[in-house]
Amino acid sequence: MLQRVLESGWGFVLSGVVALGLACADLSADAWRAVIVPGLLLTPAMLYHKRLRHFVLLPSGIALIGGIVLVIISVKMV
Repeated sequence: MLQRVLESGWGFVLSGVVALGLACADLSADAWRAVIVPGLLLTPAMLYHKRLRHFVLLPSGIALIGGIVLVIISVKMV
């Protein structure tokens, strides 16, 4: 039963770990934009693919967390 509850959460957790690793790499704002754009483009493409539909949270989670980090970087610069 616990596996069913956590079934969709692993995609967001895994993408969060990837984004955390990228955040530790101290990327510039342009590099973060380069991370976000493929994530946004891959999400609808994966929705229409039969096998990849189950992994749609990976690119969308990275794009979401990348956007949050980009906002934080922008606020620090001001």
